[in-house]
Amino acid sequence: MKKLLLLAVAFICFSTVNAQKNEVDFNNTSGLKMETEYGSDNSEVNDLLSFQGIDYMKVDFSGKDLKGKSYHLTVKEIWNGKVVNDTTVFDSRNLGIKQFETINDSILSMRIIARHTGKNLRVKFKFPRFSVTKDYDATGSEDYSLRNLADESNLQIGYDKKFYFLAYILPYEREDGSKSWCEVGTSGDSIEKWGEKFGIEHYLLFEMKFD
Repeated sequence: MKKLLLLAVAFICFSTVNAQKNEVDFNNTSGLKMETEYGSDNSEVNDLLSFQGIDYMKVDFSGKDLKGKSYHLTVKEIWNGKVVNDTTVFDSRNLGIKQFETINDSILSMRIIARHTGKNLRVKFKFPRFSVTKDYDATGSEDYSLRNLADESNLQIGYDKKFYFLAYILPYEREDGSKSWCEVGTSGDSIEKWGEKFGIEHYLLFEMKFD
């Protein structure tokens, strides 16, 4: 019975995001918008992604002031409620290729592919002209889920300062044995304290900056 309940909670949570598009701007004064497409429109592809434990999303940032901006993605590795590493995933100004240093349009598109490899969390960021793949230490759990925080928790996005973008999380485990990813991903506040609030051993927190 517990297994059925656990599966039901997971299904309800993920059925709200698979093959769905969400647009975020929150009426912010910066004019920066973000559209996210989760999974695939093809149900068979979604089945394969789920079977292989792969998270997949497409993200488009758009805004008239985006052109000419550089983009910088960082990640905090949080274990037992403590930030143990805060590192750069990539900085467009330091890629070593001048034409990649800044955005040449009013839209920046990326695809994000992530999975638990058994020992690590592997995350690939694919852009139209290059890609970056990173591996991070992980627990042995296969319950990790990649979440778009700005979308799920209605967080503010903008230019010239970091904003919370993605989180690769373990679920909150309730007393009855059920697990919830949505309850974590939509909580919005005290994001760097989720380890303490939800008893999550480990998660990754990605922040984005356009400047």
